[in-house]
Amino acid sequence: MPDNLTIKDNRTGKEYAIPITNDTIRAMDLRQIKVSDDDFGMMSYDPAFMNTASCQSKITFIDGDKGILRYRGYPIEQVAEKCTYLEVAYLVLHGELPTKTQLDEWVHNITYHTMIHENIKKFMDGFNHDAHPMGMLVSTLAALSTYYPDSKNIQDAESRKLQIYRLIGKIPTIAAYAYRHTLGLPYVYPDNELSYTGNFLSMLYKMAEPKYKVNPVLERALDVLFILHADHEQNCSANTMRSIGSSQADPFVSMAGAAAALYGPLHGGANEQVLRMLREIGSKDKVPEFIKKVKSGEGGRLMGFGHRIYKNYDPRAKIIKDTAEKVFEVTGRNPLLDIAVELERIALEDEYFVKRKLYPNVDFYSGIIYEAMGFPTAAFTVLFAIPRTSGWLAQWQEMLLDPDQKIARPRQVFLGYDKRDFVAMEKRK
Repeated sequence: MPDNLTIKDNRTGKEYAIPITNDTIRAMDLRQIKVSDDDFGMMSYDPAFMNTASCQSKITFIDGDKGILRYRGYPIEQVAEKCTYLEVAYLVLHGELPTKTQLDEWVHNITYHTMIHENIKKFMDGFNHDAHPMGMLVSTLAALSTYYPDSKNIQDAESRKLQIYRLIGKIPTIAAYAYRHTLGLPYVYPDNELSYTGNFLSMLYKMAEPKYKVNPVLERALDVLFILHADHEQNCSANTMRSIGSSQADPFVSMAGAAAALYGPLHGGANEQVLRMLREIGSKDKVPEFIKKVKSGEGGRLMGFGHRIYKNYDPRAKIIKDTAEKVFEVTGRNPLLDIAVELERIALEDEYFVKRKLYPNVDFYSGIIYEAMGFPTAAFTVLFAIPRTSGWLAQWQEMLLDPDQKIARPRQVFLGYDKRDFVAMEKRK
């Protein structure tokens, strides 16, 4: 049988054969369905892209029903166990795991682009002491565009490569400076002898000591968390990165837009809400009462459970739960973890939540780990943005190299007034 979809328009009695490719039809193929010759043609209506593919991609695969997440074909469980974050960033951007020589060159180039212009420090000094670190990050990313006008040469592969080094290298520095600014502490320059995550911890926490001593357990935990957040298919911020980039804007302002999308509480702020919920519950013995209120609709929502994509246990949540135990051996056990574990246990056994496919997602445990490591709640979304940089850049570059892509410009279903004549002020009612 031919791979096509037969559509009969009952308004006209006409039938149309729409080609099917990769289980999709092209929306433009619907435009031939018309009532009359001067009709614009049929459009699909899909608010929030609930069932519309806006691109073809080879980067990240998700099967939400089965709880599968893969970067370039590699299961998230394997790369989280065996790779460093920069190795995964290379994989996400280049499509293959690097050789030893490729990885060494990649790490070297990113490491030597961690410094930011001294004037950027002055720019960041202009923010109020209580400015949200995400607001500082978004603004500073956009400001960097003015320091690197060569980044506008987006069609040049070597230029794109340089901007990728710059952005992956500089974003931990910007994030650390934003954190230090809120505390009124002097900025700490990058230390090129440390790993990517080790250097980030140094820029955050180094005080008067000649060299910051990184705890290897916390360094590895942060590396794992960065790996889990490297990319997640066509989410809100990735779609924003592609949409802005489709206008051929440079990657600094494009990424500022992506980070702004992440700033929204429905995207990057969920782990803050999980912590707030756990604190409101207060203790392990109050979990059953809280669950009862959630089910009856009298209490709050069960934060950190359920996902727009995953209808099974988020594979990242399992890895984070194991990582949490290792972190708490160093930092001491966060009492919120006991509440979280009990909440998870009861919810996974309760038919109410099981029937609704509400399983723990990546945000359920990540906030508890971040808090244990000394990060303020306001910085959680920044910790999301640092590793997601590699995913945003991979999505941006894939979009630029895709011949099917043009400037993003969705249609609308217009429901406003038809033509009407202007009414003078004195005649308006």
